[in-house]
Amino acid sequence: MFTLQQIHEAHSKVKSGADFPKYMQDIIDLGVTSFETFVSDNHTNYKGENDFSISSDGFTETLIIADECNAEQFKSDLKAHQQGQTDYLTFLNDCAKSGIEKWAVLMDQMTCAYFDKKGEAILVEKIPSVKKNDLLP
Repeated sequence: MFTLQQIHEAHSKVKSGADFPKYMQDIIDLGVTSFETFVSDNHTNYKGENDFSISSDGFTETLIIADECNAEQFKSDLKAHQQGQTDYLTFLNDCAKSGIEKWAVLMDQMTCAYFDKKGEAILVEKIPSVKKNDLLP
């Protein structure tokens, strides 16, 4: 089993979307099998083996998620974030403005799916794997 503290320690190393693949490997190593992050308050539900689950607290202030999804703007904002051009809070705000309600990651498939308020998948991406020599300090 894993703790929120362990997940927070792994997440503290993430400076931009460019760091996401390494973060994924770190939490897989902890035993996380999937998670969902909700844009409105940034709370995340993590799952592990044997029906283990744990949830992080969200922000006290919440973001308003646009009712209509602007998929093209979201994809543009996501690309900028993945290239390290925006920080995490900017990315959350961009998601809210574009109508993205949450994202869900499945470790066994190494996918990240982004959903609108209707529950429709707007984009499903394959998470790049991290090469072992990229893990060296």
